[in-house]
Order: sequence, then structure tokens, then C-alpha cells
Amino acid sequence: MSKTGTPMPSLEGATEWFNATGARAAAEAKGHPTLVYFWSAGCDICMEHITRVAVWRDTHEELRVIAIHTPGDEGDTDTELVREAVALHKITEPCAVDNEHKLREAFQPEGGDLPAYYLYDDEGKLSSDAAGERGLSTIETALESLLAARKGGAAAS
Repeated sequence: MSKTGTPMPSLEGATEWFNATGARAAAEAKGHPTLVYFWSAGCDICMEHITRVAVWRDTHEELRVIAIHTPGDEGDTDTELVREAVALHKITEPCAVDNEHKLREAFQPEGGDLPAYYLYDDEGKLSSDAAGERGLSTIETALESLLAARKGGAAAS
């Protein structure tokens, strides 16, 4: 996985975007805690976890969420199937299609498991990352800590 404290990689390199452009997603993330998550339409665990990510997105107005669809196999490169999955699972956050794996390589050079989660603080520095079936609970704990610390820091200022 990535090293804590490293800056969020560029969102350039997606083959397509749904719900926003990469530039808009990056601009909206500035100054906010941001969760970037990689998923694939052909990944059952990813599909199960999307609902929980949507709850976080809808519950924490300060949190920005960016979805990145990365194909697990050749069938997952069909952009229309990705579009249908985005609609079916109510993915309203910016969603990149990473058919050439440029974003996956930028965030996760060694490949790695799906789903994968990267949580960045207000300064755009990696706070926590996790992947695979247990990644959701790991990142949820980190998200709660980051948001609590953010609220505590805001109250102190």
C-alpha cells in the first residue's frame, strides 16, 4: 500500500469520468477529507461495500468521495456496463473509469486487491489505506478518527 503522509496522486489518466471531470473532483477535494476508492463492476465484495461508502458520503458533508472503476478482467472494460453499475448502485460522486490502469498504478503501484480505499486529510496527505474484504472496516475506523480529530481541531480554533 501507500505511505502515510504522501500527497494524493493526480487524477489524470482516466479513460472517462461520470458525474464530474477529474479536474472538478480534484478541486472539490482540496481542503476536505477525501476518500478515494477503487472498485470493479465484476467484484462482488466491491458491490457489497458501495452501499456503505454511499452512507458515509451522504452522512458526512465535509467528506469528499471519489470512485475509480478499475477493470478486474476484460469484461469490466465495457464503459456501458460501468455506466449501468454507476446508475444501479447510485454512485453520485465523481467516478473515473481507469481502463488503462493509470490511476491504479499512481495510487497502488504494486497492483493489489479490490476494493481499495485511500483516505486523505484536509491537506491532501494520505491518512490511511486499506484493501480487500476487511478494508471497509479498517478505513471506517480511520475515517471516524480523522473526522473526530477534524471536529476537535475546528472547535479549538
